[in-house]
Amino acid sequence: MIARLRWLMPVAIALAAWPATAFDPFEIQIYDGGIDARHQAGLEVHVNRPRDGPLHLTLEPSFGLTDWWEVGGYFQTADGRYQGVKLRTKLVAALAGFRAGVNFELSRIPDEGWGGEIRPILAFENERFLFAANPIVSFPASFEPGAMGKVKLGPIGVGLEYYATLSRPREQYLFEAVDLFGVKDVEVNAAVGQGFGAAGGQLVFKTILGYAF
Repeated sequence: MIARLRWLMPVAIALAAWPATAFDPFEIQIYDGGIDARHQAGLEVHVNRPRDGPLHLTLEPSFGLTDWWEVGGYFQTADGRYQGVKLRTKLVAALAGFRAGVNFELSRIPDEGWGGEIRPILAFENERFLFAANPIVSFPASFEPGAMGKVKLGPIGVGLEYYATLSRPREQYLFEAVDLFGVKDVEVNAAVGQGFGAAGGQLVFKTILGYAF
């Protein structure tokens, strides 16, 4: 796994020159180490809305180059207006019941310019539980930890998702989430979250719909 990641180190160094962003309203998601199979295409639709804010709609196509390497992108809108694009590459390997990997992202956002992130992925899943953590580093100086824990109840899962931005503005959100696990190649996630700290009282609603072709 380490050898596979060596060629991406120059990308990580280059990202350090670009600005950080606050809590991302376009993609509110914890990566659990899931990945498209070799030569499999996928599509996710992210629909997120703060209670008193604009409707964020993001399309995320993806494609599995190998069984451990996936590439993808994002096309973002807010209330129907273009809000930028992102390109990403994700590498994941199974390690003794865990899934571990990293996602590299490069973005171009209107009024913000170039940006990027490195998202480590660590997840554990069995027939009853799913846990995952993403200690994201957005450059040049932003740490954005996220984690989730889900309990599987038949074809669905229920649990909590936590997101934070520990640079200024300091934001933290806790979401109550429901997921569909029982349908092959279909992803459904619906959640409502409330901000605390600097984002105190802010409600955010989110939905992710995905399909692997």
